[in-house]
Amino acid sequence: MFYSKLKKYVFLLALILPFYAHHAQADINVFACEPEWAALTRALGGDHVTVTSATTALQDPHYIQARPSLIARMRRADLLVCTGADLEVGWLPLLLRKSGNNAVQPGQTGYFMAADYVALLEKPAVLDRSLGDIHAAGNPHFHLDPERLLKVSIALAETLAKVDPANQAEYQKNLATFTQQWQQATQEWQQRSQPLRSRRVVVSHNSWVYLESWLGLNQVATLEPKPGIPASSAHLSKVLTSLNQNPADMVLYASYQSDKPARWLTEKTAIPAVALPLSPSADETLFEWFDRLINQLLSVNG
Repeated sequence: MFYSKLKKYVFLLALILPFYAHHAQADINVFACEPEWAALTRALGGDHVTVTSATTALQDPHYIQARPSLIARMRRADLLVCTGADLEVGWLPLLLRKSGNNAVQPGQTGYFMAADYVALLEKPAVLDRSLGDIHAAGNPHFHLDPERLLKVSIALAETLAKVDPANQAEYQKNLATFTQQWQQATQEWQQRSQPLRSRRVVVSHNSWVYLESWLGLNQVATLEPKPGIPASSAHLSKVLTSLNQNPADMVLYASYQSDKPARWLTEKTAIPAVALPLSPSADETLFEWFDRLINQLLSVNG
């Protein structure tokens, strides 16, 4: 009798558990190219999204391998959220092609490029490979500007609603909450960052133009002779000569970049160097990440 009842319970569980498992899953699988878009999608999607990021804050988003694991994730995605502006041109097209996932191909509702919704800085007047690794659409690191990021959030919430109409009201509610909190945080960051206004900075790569514009930083030199070209001894010597005449306040480089050129310059000039996270870490919200950026800059300035 006991075993008969046990078999009956096991049979019922086998019927019921898949039902609950299905409803416990998120409604949308999202493939984000960078951690900032993964964080933004989680903020807007809440429990209705499962998000994976192709890169981490310790990787250069220009250059990653189209690994089989990424192809498998892309194959399962309902929505693709990336920067665009050719930032991922070296690997994203291959992932899309090999995934065979029609839902996230260019022109489909599930294909979202954040650069399509903001105006970009540094759009080149001339396209010439001799000028280095330049982006035809403009500088793609606009996620470092809170105002542009907010514009992307509005467009992304609309896209989430198109992919998953059943939860449109939830996405709009989350957007309203995010907008209110983001605008308040932006005002606080601007007030706290007043001491950074007009600070002179040297950068390793031209990743920080939007952050500089927002904070009022003044970029006076770049350690790369051309975008994407490693710093050479001759170029570093020229930068050193210039800084000896007109010193800078800090040297900025991304956490994933080599610190050798920045450290060399620091040893020669005593200008402090700081490694900034170009993207949030896996466990950070966008709010925590921006807070960390501001705190690091203020600690160097102080």
